[in-house]
Amino acid sequence: MTFKTTILPSNHSFEIDTEETIIEAALAHGYTLPHSCRNGACGVCKGKILQGSVDYGDHQAYALTDAEKAAGMALFCCAKPKSDLVIESLEVTTGNEIQVKTLPCRVQKMDKIAHDVMVLYLKLPANEYLQFLAGQYIDILQKDDKPRSFSLANAPHEDEFLELHVRNIAGGAFTHHVFNEMKERDILRIKGPLGTFFLREDSNKPIIFVASGTGFAPVKAIIEHAMYIGIKRPMHLYWGVRKQADLYMLDETKKWEEYGIKFTPVVSDETWPGRTGFVHQAVVDDYADLSEYQVYACGAPVVVEAAHRDLTQKCKLPNEEFFSDAFTFVPKS
Repeated sequence: MTFKTTILPSNHSFEIDTEETIIEAALAHGYTLPHSCRNGACGVCKGKILQGSVDYGDHQAYALTDAEKAAGMALFCCAKPKSDLVIESLEVTTGNEIQVKTLPCRVQKMDKIAHDVMVLYLKLPANEYLQFLAGQYIDILQKDDKPRSFSLANAPHEDEFLELHVRNIAGGAFTHHVFNEMKERDILRIKGPLGTFFLREDSNKPIIFVASGTGFAPVKAIIEHAMYIGIKRPMHLYWGVRKQADLYMLDETKKWEEYGIKFTPVVSDETWPGRTGFVHQAVVDDYADLSEYQVYACGAPVVVEAAHRDLTQKCKLPNEEFFSDAFTFVPKS
């Protein structure tokens, strides 16, 4: 059975099958709604059901609470229709013409740049090219049909290799493979580009970046892209890590500071001379009024969720000016 879904305020509409999620159907019809993890963990795709009813699907309780459901909210990456729908969601119009491809690639180089971070440099076939926006991610396709998503850490103009920052997470199936079994010249299959985490170039607002761990990767891509095209908007990067040793590629951040971009590293689990505590709290402490700012947040779901909550509620950040990408992982079975 199929139903009709209408998006407000654009008034775009599309047909949706009962077995399709709202995100799946929207993308199939050429409408890009905000999304990231696509498994009910990050909350990026959260929107309002104005009319109709849905099956909420499997999701993490913290990403969609019972109170939010009662208020009409749903996670569009999980929700499936039970009737015709009218939903409220912004549409991402930049990059809609970019083709999503499934391609082979070769592991050209592996560089362990921190005790638990490996940088992979992937080489596409000579006759292939992947167009993408700085900040987007790719899926690495595995035989168990569970894709592993990693942000592209290189800007589009530096496209000799696709650069991924892979953190060795306890219980992470693919990251275990990367650190213990993967070799240079191994062949991978990828799908991309994916996601709506990229710079909104039509705005002149100052930017706050909030990154945790390897959430640094897509922020790196966005900053390098902004510098390359000559964007002069004020920018301030807050990067949260557990220990000082987790800060990597600091030579890059020095270049950014020379360009005029502020950099504030924040360490949570040890004493050091710099800022300590939660990374989003450092932003709250420094910026009481973010009403004329944009925030780009990337990293662990708990960090992204806390940043969204506190920056919108405490610092007057408009909800529509918060852009995010949350990292989840697939555990070993």
